Order: sequence, then structure tokens, then C-alpha cells
Amino acid sequence: MSARGAAAEAQACAYLEREGLICLERNMSCRLGEIDLIMRDREEVVIVEVRARAHGALVDALNSVSTHKRRRIIQATRYWQTRHPELADEPLRFDIVAINGQHIDWQRNAFEAL
Repeated sequence: MSARGAAAEAQACAYLEREGLICLERNMSCRLGEIDLIMRDREEVVIVEVRARAHGALVDALNSVSTHKRRRIIQATRYWQTRHPELADEPLRFDIVAINGQHIDWQRNAFEAL
């Protein structure tokens, strides 16, 4: 991971923690895909994709999460759930934290598992 990507994930994690979420895991990866942040928001487990773009980029951060990327996140989440059976039955939500320049846009329920 690039230093810029790591900084964006740290910024997103700190932002979500200020909003009351609890970080369970960062940078989970497996052969199926990767998850940037796994958080808890009350009774929900929240899978967070972090995207950052420089100010003025052609495609903003929120719209840069393709259908293919979403599928890989969902596959990685299913794998993660097998490794954490104590959390496998918890309600699950997929969020995107988009960082465009200095602006943070947190999209709750950005997509659903297929």
C-alpha cells in the first residue's frame, strides 16, 4: 500500500471513530480481495472501502468503486466472516468513505451484498 493510501485509511478511521464507530480491523486481505476497514456501529459490523482522490481528479472518489471492486469486497467479507464466526450473524453494512482533496464524504449503505 502506498503512503498516500495508508494516510487516507488512517484519516478515514479517525473520522469514523470520532463519529462513534469502533475499529475492529484494518487492511484485511485474502486471495479473494481486501477490506480497508472493519468497524462496529452499535449492533452492525461495517465494512468500509476508503477511496481518496486529489482535488480536481477526473473521477471522484465515491464513483471510483466499480462493480468488480464491490464484488471483491463482498467476497473478502464472506471469507472474513468464516474467520470470525462470533460476528458472522451480526447485521452487516457496506460503507464508502470518499476523500476528495480535504473533503470527506461518508456514504452509509453504499452498496449491498449480491
